[in-house]
Formats: sequence, C-alpha cells, structure tokens
Amino acid sequence: MRNFSWHCFSTTGDIEAYLLYKECEVLAGGCDQRLIEDEEEEG
Repeated sequence: MRNFSWHCFSTTGDIEAYLLYKECEVLAGGCDQRLIEDEEEEG
C-alpha cells in the first residue's frame, strides 16, 4: 500500500496520496516498535 500511494503521489502530485503514504509509514513504524517491545518483555 505504501508503494502504491508513493507512486500515485510521484506521478500526480496529489497531496492526499502523500498523506496516505505518510500514514502508512507511521503505522508500519508503530507495528515494528510494538514487536520490539513484545520481544523485550518476553526476555
């Protein structure tokens, strides 16, 4: 989804596509952070 929204933004310059790209980036980062925290808790 992130690649698709970036491609749409780079092709059209649509700000909505860029905002979707950034939202996906934030959500992906949050998932990674939760996985790291879970692994640290497990030992």
